[in-house]
Amino acid sequence: MLLEILNTIDSAVWGPWLLILLLGVGVLFTIRLGLIQITSLPRALKLIFFARNRGDGDIDSFKALCTALAATVGTGNIVGVATAIKAGGPGALLWMWIAAFFGMATKYAEGCLAVRYRQVDANGDISGGPMYYIEQGLGKKWKPLAVLFSIFGVMTACLGSGTYTQANAIMSSIEVTFGVQPIITDAVLTILVAVIILGGLQSIAKAAEKIVPGMAVLYIVSVVALLVVYADRVPDAVALIIHDAFNPTAAVGGFLGATVMTTIRSGIARGIFSNESGLGSAPIVAAAAKTKWPAEQGLISMTGTFIDTIIICTMTGLAVVASGLWTGDLNGASLTNGAFAQAFPSFGNYMVTICLALFAFTTILGWNYYGERCLVYLFGTKAIKPYRVVYIAIIATAAFLKLEEIWALADIVNGLMAFPNLIALLLLSGTVVRETKAYLNHVKERNRRVRVLKANRIRMLRENERAGQA
Repeated sequence: MLLEILNTIDSAVWGPWLLILLLGVGVLFTIRLGLIQITSLPRALKLIFFARNRGDGDIDSFKALCTALAATVGTGNIVGVATAIKAGGPGALLWMWIAAFFGMATKYAEGCLAVRYRQVDANGDISGGPMYYIEQGLGKKWKPLAVLFSIFGVMTACLGSGTYTQANAIMSSIEVTFGVQPIITDAVLTILVAVIILGGLQSIAKAAEKIVPGMAVLYIVSVVALLVVYADRVPDAVALIIHDAFNPTAAVGGFLGATVMTTIRSGIARGIFSNESGLGSAPIVAAAAKTKWPAEQGLISMTGTFIDTIIICTMTGLAVVASGLWTGDLNGASLTNGAFAQAFPSFGNYMVTICLALFAFTTILGWNYYGERCLVYLFGTKAIKPYRVVYIAIIATAAFLKLEEIWALADIVNGLMAFPNLIALLLLSGTVVRETKAYLNHVKERNRRVRVLKANRIRMLRENERAGQA
């Protein structure tokens, strides 16, 4: 009875109206910021590696992005994409791209506001995110909304996205592939998590900086190798994805078929769930970046959605569609696993398991920080140590709990995080536009000064050459 009630609430929370709202906010920022996800993407990608990292903050911009990606790139990139294609057909992948395109503008706004309204806690550490830009940007009368966001954030970190779902994904995949008992995997996982998160953000960021780039490259290289094997099928797979986005294939053998709305909903929902644009999680760590320009961190945050969905989810989707297994009985992780095993019978399943374990592990680390900052907002820095102990204890019990009710509740509070955040984004859109204009004008002026200096240097060199010749 409880599970049925929770599933009903979950369907209501993640209904079409939330997806429309999430997509609508992205459309609004895309228009108001002049297609910033296109015009400023080259600069954003450059900033990942060459940001100046000047100004207040706890970690550099690259570590902030890696920590955000650690929490964002998770089982959804392997399991969620396959589930979306199974439910809505290959066309769901195109709608994931559309959701990610507009989600990039939303993620930019979140990162920008996070830095604009960040605060320093009693320990001297940076705290930021939706709870702060709601209260500081909209005023004290909006504090109840900030409190709600923080409560939902702590619940999501402790009950779902950060703990049980990720830990169970690691344990079950390792058990199936390597035959290791879940309790052993859980013990090792608990120790690793404890060692890293007890060191706070600096420790988490250092781990993320080392693991995230490596795991992303490993997965991308693995999928590229798979697509080389399926090279003759890739053009047809791409054509099928585009065609089925508006004309679902109900007649493919073994596939039950889907309406256009099912395809759209599957793609958009899984896309948003994967990259978390609009949910308000990523700006919590974006606030800790060393920068004096909110818009600069907004651009770096924007690349998170690009990497997560446009690159990693696309790779998974192409692999699943090209394999042809989406028309059969497999679903979720087993569908992605089947695609790799079909291409590489001797080691394909090992590749997926290793990547899935790394994705899920880093998500546990990232969400620990998100929950911690939400708790600091609610109760102050005195709550940090007890929270970390509880978080570690939750991971330690994951091997003994497989409660569907907990997962349903986690899905609900994850969705509920979006509402306070989206309200703040809409009401503070003018601030985002002003910060963007100020930053772009600064960049133009800086580039102008650089051109003038180069021109003066060239002129002086030529004058010295002429003087020497004379």
